[in-house]
Amino acid sequence: MLKKQPHINPYLDVWAWSCAALQFAGPDARAARLTHSHHVLPVFYHHFGCACPSFEALEVVRQLAARIGRQSGGGGGVVEVGSGNGYWAYMLRRLGVAVAAVDNGDSVWRTMWIGDTVVQDAAKFLAGRGGARDDVLLMVYPQVSTRFTRSVLEAYKGDVIAVAGTQNANGFTAFRDEVVDAFVAREMPEFEKTVQVALPSFAGKDEALFVFERRV
Repeated sequence: MLKKQPHINPYLDVWAWSCAALQFAGPDARAARLTHSHHVLPVFYHHFGCACPSFEALEVVRQLAARIGRQSGGGGGVVEVGSGNGYWAYMLRRLGVAVAAVDNGDSVWRTMWIGDTVVQDAAKFLAGRGGARDDVLLMVYPQVSTRFTRSVLEAYKGDVIAVAGTQNANGFTAFRDEVVDAFVAREMPEFEKTVQVALPSFAGKDEALFVFERRV
């Protein structure tokens, strides 16, 4: 377990500023009718990532990893696949969580928050880690319709999956026509949703952290 550090969240700070300073960038009465969000979002994505973590969401993941560690008698950690620029991994590590960040490295034009991202196929990484049985599997904005996501879920042998994605099917976010809990209920009945925590969102978006745990 890493040493905890004072909690900071620059993405949340910039998000809060944008809500007050930029038209359509934050919560808005018309948000449900918007099909796009502010053009500054690609800048935020470049610097921070697709979804802004809250302290509550990070703490949920931290507690889940700690519980797994207690149950396994080892050091429960997190494997984040498709980790992008590593912002979520960076934030979790500041809370003392051991995080292995895995990404194929296809997108190189972005601000990096960590320097030890494993550039490897995620399914192969999980297989080499024994299916990550003693880890939380974290996925931020996976595409449910792709072979990549399915291959990762098939390779994972642990009991807890955390997914940051949309709470609606508005077509703007990663789960274009289906919310992730509906996908899991249909495709992975051995898992059940145990937590759904709203995340800070821009107008036209409606995101949450979903937690799914293997049924006993």
